[in-house]
Amino acid sequence: MSEGKKEASDVVPEATTTESLDRYRSSMEWESKFYRDTAALVERTADLQKVDRNVTHRLLTPQRALIVSIPVRMDDGSVKNFVGYRVQHNNARGPFKGGIRYHEEVSLGEVSALAMLMTFKCAVVGLPLGGAKGGIRIDPTPLSRAENQRLTRRYTTEILEMIGPELDIPAPDVGTNAQTMAWIMDTYSEMKGRVSPSVVTGKPIFLGGSQGRVEATGHGVAAVVRAAGEHLGFELFGKRVAIQGFGNVGTHAASKLESMGMKIVAVSDVSGGIYNPEGFDVKHLLKYVEIRKSVKDYPRAQPISNRDLLTLNVDVLVPAALSGVIDAEVAGQLKCRILAEGANGPVTAEGDEVLRQRQHEVFVVPDVLANAGGVTVSYFEWVQGLQSFFWDSKDVDERLFRILGNAFQEALSFKEKFQTDMRTATLMLGIHRVSEAMLARGLFP
Repeated sequence: MSEGKKEASDVVPEATTTESLDRYRSSMEWESKFYRDTAALVERTADLQKVDRNVTHRLLTPQRALIVSIPVRMDDGSVKNFVGYRVQHNNARGPFKGGIRYHEEVSLGEVSALAMLMTFKCAVVGLPLGGAKGGIRIDPTPLSRAENQRLTRRYTTEILEMIGPELDIPAPDVGTNAQTMAWIMDTYSEMKGRVSPSVVTGKPIFLGGSQGRVEATGHGVAAVVRAAGEHLGFELFGKRVAIQGFGNVGTHAASKLESMGMKIVAVSDVSGGIYNPEGFDVKHLLKYVEIRKSVKDYPRAQPISNRDLLTLNVDVLVPAALSGVIDAEVAGQLKCRILAEGANGPVTAEGDEVLRQRQHEVFVVPDVLANAGGVTVSYFEWVQGLQSFFWDSKDVDERLFRILGNAFQEALSFKEKFQTDMRTATLMLGIHRVSEAMLARGLFP
């Protein structure tokens, strides 16, 4: 070997290189099960309603996907590198819209599937927006506030040219919150040289956020439960509810459903679940969780596993945790009358097949409708920000319930027209509206 020329192994230890490449390859994984399941569901549904095959093929892949490297200086002086994503699926109906999540299982496949679902979610509820999603592959819980801020600001600079008030409007998701959005807004504004509050939604109210945004997804779940109850012809008062996932969605769904006269008999989080057949005092439970940071050891209940919670004999089940918790086995054991999907993709493809066979026993309100409250109120916030005219919480809630109620009825009409299950019908509605816009706009150039 000549002087001054080094082998790769002399520059970087071979083991380190291999480990880094393995992490990089896994983070680039496109063909995740979630993505394959979502794409297969979209293709099957589009074929059922005879959508133009060119349109279908275009809907199966994102319009644009970006993978970014995010170096962050940690509090101890070291520099760690993380992988981030922003995927834009389709903007035929309007600017891209979608959350940003910080979670250790974030991947290109997951983000792409969520962006695809967001496109149809916006269409189902009639919003003039398209689907996007973003995220960073990281567990944010060990981060200090300063580390989280540096991570967020660097990520924002990396995706800067993809976002904007009329281009792509991010929002909070798993592992992010109003403070995250405030940092994104500030970074974007500083880089562009002007204040741009409408670049994100889910901001603090004093920075242009909307009343009701924090509660929106949970209240949206309550809205579709009410609509499903009216459709099925049974009174909701006194009915029993189990909620898997007692985070933002689950807590606000519990509060709203309790205010509607329903009994919340079981809830769970990462620490496990709790069950009280007589129902919880949700306000008391929330105070306990605020102090203890979990539902574990709550004195007015007995412990129950997350899996057992799903198969309780209740009237309404709300899976409001992460995806894939209801597989074929669990789907066959569900005893609820209404399944309102507060989480994204809580039912696997195999579980969905079982639920289609049981549709006369279990009425499914799919995620693209059941958890659309968040993006609906995000749309309200975006509109309010552009107009600099803000509504009160009562207005927001009334508009939310009206929009989701109307969307439920439109999905129900597709269900009856095509004689199919509710998930398929709801997706049919979304695909119809997106394909209609794509065909009207045509192909450029």
